[in-house]
Amino acid sequence: MKLYPIHITNFKIDGGSMFGVVPKFLWNKKYPADENNLCNWALRSLLIDTGDRVILIDNGYGDKQDEKFFSHVYLNGGNGLEGALKKNGYSFDDVTDIILTHLHADHCGGGVKYNSDKSGFELTFKNANYWVSKPHWEWAMKPNKQEGAAFLEENLKPMFDSGQLKFVEQDIELYPGINLRLYNGHTVGQIIPFINTGKETIVFMADLIPSTAHIPLVWNMAYDVYPMKMLQEKEDFLNEAADKNYTLFFQHDLYNECAKVHKTEKGVRVKKSFTLN
Repeated sequence: MKLYPIHITNFKIDGGSMFGVVPKFLWNKKYPADENNLCNWALRSLLIDTGDRVILIDNGYGDKQDEKFFSHVYLNGGNGLEGALKKNGYSFDDVTDIILTHLHADHCGGGVKYNSDKSGFELTFKNANYWVSKPHWEWAMKPNKQEGAAFLEENLKPMFDSGQLKFVEQDIELYPGINLRLYNGHTVGQIIPFINTGKETIVFMADLIPSTAHIPLVWNMAYDVYPMKMLQEKEDFLNEAADKNYTLFFQHDLYNECAKVHKTEKGVRVKKSFTLN
C-alpha cells in the first residue's frame, strides 16, 4: 500500500468561524489571522494505492465556480488537483474510487467539471466509484439553513445522474485495510477513513478535527451542526487515537500535515507533528 498527500491548494476563512466560541486572543496565538480576520488553511486530499485500487479521499473545490464564488475563499498555493496527482504519477483516469467525507463544497467540488463545450457537467474521474454515506446524502438533499450554501446542486446532481454514486450506510471495511466510520457532529453522516497499512493506522481527519489547533475539546468550528455531539465524538476518538498510536492526517492544517497524540493532565494533546513522507 502506498499513500500520497495531495496538496490541492490553500484557502482563507474567517478565524471566528473556524474556532467558534474560543476567544480570538487564544486562537490567534496558534493560528494567526490577517488584518481581515482571515486565516489561511490547507486543502489536502489523500491518495491510496492498494495495488488493486487507486483511492482518492475528497477532491477540493474544483474550478467550475464563478469569480464571485472564489473571491470569498482566496485560493493560494498548492499544486492543483490534477497537478498534485501528476506529481505522484497518476491521472484522473487512474482513480478507481473517490471517498467523499461529506458534501460541503471544499470537499467534493473537484469531482465534477464542465464538459468540453461548457454546456453541462461531467464527472472528473470517469472510471471511479463515488462513495458517500447514505445518511449524509439524504441530509444534503434537504439542507438546513446553516449548511444550505455549502451543498451545491452542480456538485451533487451530476454524481447522482452518472450512475457512479455508491452509498455507505454504516461503518464498513470498504476494501481490505480501508475502514470507514460515520460521525455526526460536524454534519450528519460524515465519513472518517481509517487506513491500516499493515504497520500502522492513518486516519484522514476531514472536519472531525481540521487541525492540531482543534484538538482541545472545546476548540471547535462554528460550522458544526451538533456541537455537543461533536465534543463527545472528538473525546472518544482522541482517547482511542492516543491508546492505539494512530497517525492523524489533517486535511486543513496549514502548518502540520500529520501528528501523533498522547494523554496529558490537560487532556489529549499533540505528541509530535510530522509530514506523511
